[in-house]
Amino acid sequence: MPSSPAHRCLPDTYLGPRDIARLFNVPLETVYQWRKKRTGPPGFRIGKHLRYDPADVRAWVSDRMDDDT
Repeated sequence: MPSSPAHRCLPDTYLGPRDIARLFNVPLETVYQWRKKRTGPPGFRIGKHLRYDPADVRAWVSDRMDDDT
């Protein structure tokens, strides 16, 4: 499978909502709306902090790319 730019630039550490917003060049509020509507990458909470596993974000991007083909 060819790598997308998002696949190549994701770090190996957990990401926060601001990281997701920067990665996809969308407003932070969009990231929270994706979570509320369950349309964005799956996230999880560590205490009060929302985090995203880069592997889950990669899978979410791959699913979006597959939907477009």
